[in-house]
Amino acid sequence: MPERLTHLDPLGRARMVDVTPKDPSHRRAVARGRVHMQPETTALVARGSVGKGDVLNVARVAGIQAAKRTSDLIPLCHPLLVGAVLINFHIDDTFIEIEAHVDTIDRTGVEMEALTAVSVAALTIYDMCKSADRSMTIGDVALWEKTGGRSGTFRREATDPELDLGL
Repeated sequence: MPERLTHLDPLGRARMVDVTPKDPSHRRAVARGRVHMQPETTALVARGSVGKGDVLNVARVAGIQAAKRTSDLIPLCHPLLVGAVLINFHIDDTFIEIEAHVDTIDRTGVEMEALTAVSVAALTIYDMCKSADRSMTIGDVALWEKTGGRSGTFRREATDPELDLGL
């Protein structure tokens, strides 16, 4: 843990971290999250029978767009040139898991972009399926991996086999 929060100045005021002295390097982040729902709802999604359209394709586009617009949503997040966004889904009996991979060559990491992509994709799934299942919940949103930058590599250990589907 850092000794101090980097987004606070010495007087405790919010500030954007200065990344200008850093050299650009390849950075990647992987995040995952889930939309928990009734089995009948996952079946509708899998069959492509949701009245609003192709849920996963719309959620994929929403997640990609969200990754590109993260700095518009998170106040102290740097605008980055997002090089690539890949979003995958895994449909289980009672949830849909979302995984986002985001890459850049820049001065700061893309963890927030990956987490935002997963969150907005999950919200899109909820929005498209809410007429069939208002009991859905969104959860388990977490950073699973990040590479590049001064702090190096981070990989989350799967402590619960149900959380690691190997996407």
